[in-house]
Amino acid sequence: MSTRQPTTTLDDQPIPVRLKLAAAWTSFMFLYAYVDILNFFTPGVVEDILDGRVFEFDLSQTFSTAALALVAVPAFMVVLSVTLPARASRTTNLVVASLYVPVTVFNLAGADWLWFYGLGVALELVLLGLILRRAWTWPRTAPSEGFGR
Repeated sequence: MSTRQPTTTLDDQPIPVRLKLAAAWTSFMFLYAYVDILNFFTPGVVEDILDGRVFEFDLSQTFSTAALALVAVPAFMVVLSVTLPARASRTTNLVVASLYVPVTVFNLAGADWLWFYGLGVALELVLLGLILRRAWTWPRTAPSEGFGR
């Protein structure tokens, strides 16, 4: 005969908004990078790169710098979401996530593997939507009652 252990509730402490935003940006960054990395397995992509072209763009220092900047922004958003003052963090998250929506959708342009890119873009848009929602609904504190009132 077995004795039943009493059922206990798991401690479910609230997660600060800053950490939720940092986690969402981390997930976005991984998806963004891995979609690009997995793209190398698409037939013809490596050959095009070796010929000096990515999608419709010539490989150049300008292209590589722009690509690095596009990946660096989400990486910095992980840090900025946690370290900026609340108002600045909220504003930065709203602005950057809003700007990344069209950038993310652009990645579908000319996609041959629509299921692959469609899923990647859809998942990235879900994360951007979560970031926008979390930043938009950032909890507020009630104004304190001062002595001069």
